[in-house]
Amino acid sequence: MRIRKMMVLLFALVLVLAACSGNSNNGANNGANNGANNGTNNAGPTNEGTGEEETGTPEMDFDLGGKTIKVTSWFNMLDRESENPDDIARIENLEALEAKHNFKLEVVVLDYMEYHDKITASLLAGEPLGDIVRMGKTVSVPTLVKQDLFWPIDEYTKNEKVFNQLTTNNNYTYNGRGYGFDASQENLITGIFYNKTLLNQLGLKPLQDYVNEDNWNWDTFIQVAKEANKDTNNDGKLDTWGLANDWLLDPALYSNETGLTKDNKQNLDDPKTLEALNFVSRIGVEQINRPFVEGQNPGLYFREGNTLMYSGAMWEIWGLKTDMADYEIGFVPFPKGPSATAYHSGEGLFQALTIPKAVENPEQLMYIWEKIHDIDSMFDYPSQSMLESNFTSEDDIENAKKVQEGMLVLDHSTFVPAGMDIYAFNGELMTGVSVSTIVEKYKGPFQAAIDQVYGQ
Repeated sequence: MRIRKMMVLLFALVLVLAACSGNSNNGANNGANNGANNGTNNAGPTNEGTGEEETGTPEMDFDLGGKTIKVTSWFNMLDRESENPDDIARIENLEALEAKHNFKLEVVVLDYMEYHDKITASLLAGEPLGDIVRMGKTVSVPTLVKQDLFWPIDEYTKNEKVFNQLTTNNNYTYNGRGYGFDASQENLITGIFYNKTLLNQLGLKPLQDYVNEDNWNWDTFIQVAKEANKDTNNDGKLDTWGLANDWLLDPALYSNETGLTKDNKQNLDDPKTLEALNFVSRIGVEQINRPFVEGQNPGLYFREGNTLMYSGAMWEIWGLKTDMADYEIGFVPFPKGPSATAYHSGEGLFQALTIPKAVENPEQLMYIWEKIHDIDSMFDYPSQSMLESNFTSEDDIENAKKVQEGMLVLDHSTFVPAGMDIYAFNGELMTGVSVSTIVEKYKGPFQAAIDQVYGQ
């Protein structure tokens, strides 16, 4: 690690506590908790000394007449009391902008469980609860965007030092326009947490060796899981297990660079998707994972210390380390599928900032947000503080950085309220019904749910 590591570590505990407080259970709430991690560090690319064209917006001159700009989210996105040096620089920028353009910025925090219902109702009433509003993509695209409730903002996000280009141009789009933005360069990190202590006790090959050999794939993953399913005391029952999770549909899809849906069409017939579905089926048929018991969850299984691998999200790491103080935890990517070109993380509940159409002068709001976040970060890469404060192994950190760079967004949760029953679908895959039979059964209902959302 080549930068001011001592400074990073001084502020690490504050950042980790802020990002991870209350997130010590399981991975089911990735989207809800991702936001708390997304706004912490911004180490985007800079153009200093590279000869590249500057992409920042030229200085603007306007007076907002004392207006209060409300930024609404389910967490505090601009903490004026933060001791993080990057946050301090942002607040200094904000205060200078408030004085220059005659406004005050207020952060409005709403409870996540009620958040989208309240925001949606306010948008439909033409009285949005914020000038800048964090919204989940599954709620907004296409349902609210096609009702012309948000401004397209892709023309204002050209500053690559500030804005995450994947957010606007890839992950939050509709009909070729970008409606979401984020000044954080962080993406959700998901992959495989594993118990290094247990792995050594069982005498298994280090998982990092598979990664180093470019041989960490679905087959070697299943092999390792089977090797860790052991009866160590010879009582006829397994007492160590290789895999905690009974739901691998999402990681199977993103690790093979595919999805159940593609735009406004079901995607079950795609060869990559069929490979992913056969992998999920194999997990169930060959009884790879630790059997599910009512009242338990994969995160709790992993915390017991007798299960080797857990597919989860990086926001869980602080809770895992707290609950597993006697064990060393490592991290590797979710293994590559046969059609994948790289390792990936995956997000099924993607969210970003939006500007409601009822709000005037979006160009001024985007300008303010850009100038707040246009700083020279003390960090060398996104999520550095969190990763370096939680892992001592360079391999674990590099694995996390790899998957963060390759995050893919899955959209099938958008269609669940309209009748896309992914839970029954996954259940049938795990019980051994042939994949071809399942695909034929669900293609029609999945497309019907998509058509309902898209209004076709």
